[in-house]
Amino acid sequence: MSSAFACVLLQINTRVGDIPGNTAAILAAIEDARSQGADLLVTPELALTGYPPEDLLLRPALMARVDEALLTIAEAARGITVIVGAPQRAGHAAREWSLGHQTAGPARLHNSLVVCLDGQITAVYHKQSLPNYQVFDEHRYFIPGDTPCCLEVSGVRLGLLICEDVWVPEVVSATREAGAEILVVANASPFAEGKHRERMAHLVDRARRTGLPVVYLNTVGGQDELVFDGGSMVIDGAGHVLAQAPFFETATLPLTIVDGTLQADWSHSVPSDDALLYRALVTGVRDYLAKTGFQSALLGLSGGIDSALTLQIAVDALGADRVHAVMMPYTYTAQMSVEDAKAQALRLGAQFSITPIEPMVGAFLEGLTPYFAGHAVDTTEENLQSRCRGVILMALSNKTGALVLTTGNKSEMAVGYATLYGDMAGGFAVLKDVWKTRVYDLARYVNRDTEWIPNRVIVRPPSAELAPGQEDADSLPPYPILDAMLSRYIEQDQTPDDIIDAGFSAEDVRRMCRLVDINEYKRRQSAVGTRVTGRGFGRDRRYPIANGWRF
Repeated sequence: MSSAFACVLLQINTRVGDIPGNTAAILAAIEDARSQGADLLVTPELALTGYPPEDLLLRPALMARVDEALLTIAEAARGITVIVGAPQRAGHAAREWSLGHQTAGPARLHNSLVVCLDGQITAVYHKQSLPNYQVFDEHRYFIPGDTPCCLEVSGVRLGLLICEDVWVPEVVSATREAGAEILVVANASPFAEGKHRERMAHLVDRARRTGLPVVYLNTVGGQDELVFDGGSMVIDGAGHVLAQAPFFETATLPLTIVDGTLQADWSHSVPSDDALLYRALVTGVRDYLAKTGFQSALLGLSGGIDSALTLQIAVDALGADRVHAVMMPYTYTAQMSVEDAKAQALRLGAQFSITPIEPMVGAFLEGLTPYFAGHAVDTTEENLQSRCRGVILMALSNKTGALVLTTGNKSEMAVGYATLYGDMAGGFAVLKDVWKTRVYDLARYVNRDTEWIPNRVIVRPPSAELAPGQEDADSLPPYPILDAMLSRYIEQDQTPDDIIDAGFSAEDVRRMCRLVDINEYKRRQSAVGTRVTGRGFGRDRRYPIANGWRF
């Protein structure tokens, strides 16, 4: 007898900790899927709590809310099976479910998929492979499951997996041996450059090795420094990609399974690397403000490429009417910088202001004269300029409620080419994990059809404009060389000797490594920013500030 059923994959943007809001979104999706005649609805990993919930999982009240929400979802799942990503207490079998089921003391939790149908919790699958590297810290919160779970829908056995499970051959093999005919993988897999190609290659290989189709569902949206790209996909048992979901967009993805054969009529092209990176940064800004309650943003627009790109991203994320760009010139600011900043802001339609900082810097220098006597002019005076700008931006933020966006890039943050309480002052660092060379790539991407960023900003030599005739190249190697060295040292953990052996100047390498090591204290105080590389400065780099390590 032939079998067929309709499934809906929910590529959703959740908010961490907002269990009522996430529940409402799932309930709306259930109603929509049922109205379309679907038999099954699948949500991503930890869709009910949002991912990652971090230490919210340590609060006893969280699980009480999860319990109540799951019972509400189960009651709504009339005539349709719903698979919900949610934390579960250890030993919590489907038959034990009730609102009164509580455990004494700290909860031991699983990262789980909960199956709801006709007012009941009919099955629970616990994630078996818990990642504990890079940005992942699941051993802190969860204990692993040890049992495969196959869910039968209309005569087809679906093997349930969660994210990292599909990367572990033993887990996949055990699921296949348990009778799975299709692998359904719920994910909260964050974006990093090149990650989509890595995922696809791995899933294609998994499908070919097992002979099983793979339904891969990923979440979407920004959460603090993480950003999730969606990009869900369906792959047949021969390793052919049958359907590709959009990236950085919520989507309701219908899928029909006829006699174990998957059919989907949605297929979106994979954007270019520059397009994916740009959309990741736009999503990170948009969702950070939306999920923290800020209505608008402001930034210092210097006429340089970093702030120009930051402005463009902010406008695309929030709309021009919600972005305020402030030009704060000083004696060393070139006239072209003022002109280019104004031109870009006007082209984009953002609010634009010019606030010279000579009076503030002059007042500081006058007040500090007794203390500076006998000391040569150095970076102290340069930093005063930057800190005056930081004070202005933070004052505007306090007065208007707008969030300050910082504009420094990863190359600068790596070597400490930034001023604490100056250009580092703010609430969100848009380019924190973007190498300077990629900043140029993205500026050219922005200008691919229209010159939103004045071309002069892109082609002129980069400068902080804190001293006469100053250029970045006076203090740092050319950015293509610097970024290549930094990537090896920070992202690949190569030693200075490894980098030198790769053909880089020994003097440059040792100076660069020393600058990275001694500026950890600055990075620790920097604003949160969207992570887009394999190792960003934040939750997946935890170096001690006070230490005796020497390379």
